[in-house]
Amino acid sequence: MSEKPCWVIVPAAGVGLRMGTGRPKQYLDLLGKTVIQHSLERVSAHSAVKGVVVCVAKDDRCWPKIQGRITKLLGTASGGPERTNTVLNGLHFLRKWAGDEDWVLVHDGVRPCLRPEDVRKLIESVKAVDQQGGILGAPVADTLKRVKDYTIEETVPREGLWRALTPQLFRLGMLAHALESAHQEGVLVTDEASAMERMGHRPLMVQGSSDNIKITRSDDLMLAADILKRQLET
Repeated sequence: MSEKPCWVIVPAAGVGLRMGTGRPKQYLDLLGKTVIQHSLERVSAHSAVKGVVVCVAKDDRCWPKIQGRITKLLGTASGGPERTNTVLNGLHFLRKWAGDEDWVLVHDGVRPCLRPEDVRKLIESVKAVDQQGGILGAPVADTLKRVKDYTIEETVPREGLWRALTPQLFRLGMLAHALESAHQEGVLVTDEASAMERMGHRPLMVQGSSDNIKITRSDDLMLAADILKRQLET
């Protein structure tokens, strides 16, 4: 991994309907800050990060109220109908400052418990092997069941299975090409690594902390509060 600049893109255009709160989950209160503020502070704390682009929905009324509190913020890009479109918009916006060989960390706006040391570990691990990119992940610990119509069909071996986390780190040009290819061919990819895999790349898996949870439901918000409190105590 050459000493190219590192940038951050945070897709945060979701509406979070499953939370039933009336506003997107990234703007819910978490220990005195919004969820996305925690996420941004954690992912951008590394000295290698030169700037941050946040992608929000066009009619987002919450973001303007907090964007002035975000350090290293370059600007805001528009979200799209799918994650692929949103991240692509962020990459195109980032080209005002970054080149194709620069590195981009893509981090979910609703992962507020990311440990800064895991960001360092990801960057250094990819650098050590000069890999084309890598992601944070955690080995699957639970027994997995394949279910149809709420009936168990089989137990799926968990050996070699990992949960994909964020951030995910790739070169700007390669990631943009991979996402554009998936979009043009109508393939829905759920994370950046899967877009890269489609192009024949094999990203590095770097083990991160299992408490890097994604806020999806109201219970997750309470769990995140407990995790952040424990992290501050250690």
